[in-house]
Amino acid sequence: MKTQLTLTPDPIDERALIAEREMTVGMGAALIFHGVVRAQEGEATIAAIDYEAFDDMACHQFELIFEEIDRQWPIESVRVVHRVGVVPVNEPSLWLELIAPHRAEAFQACQFLINEMKQRVPIWKRPVLPSA
Repeated sequence: MKTQLTLTPDPIDERALIAEREMTVGMGAALIFHGVVRAQEGEATIAAIDYEAFDDMACHQFELIFEEIDRQWPIESVRVVHRVGVVPVNEPSLWLELIAPHRAEAFQACQFLINEMKQRVPIWKRPVLPSA
């Protein structure tokens, strides 16, 4: 399985990511997921989320998750882009792409990736309140 992980302070350029997509002939599913910063964090209205990552450990944990995906599903490739730093409301903080022969495997692997990432990857978020 081919993997690509990017932790970046830059906005996610979906057009560029899609233009870079590589799929072999036998693949029938290209699943893309955006995690977008919403305006509510608990009861509070927020302006942004400030993401902080322990880069080396985050990369290590993502690699372990990718290995588990490779063992469980026939996924051809996984690409993950996660923003760090301040991400304003309505902007994506996470972009995932999974390429698989069929949609069921892609959806299952994507759900697994998100759940495991939230539990294991050391990326912390702090809400940024609107300035008065």
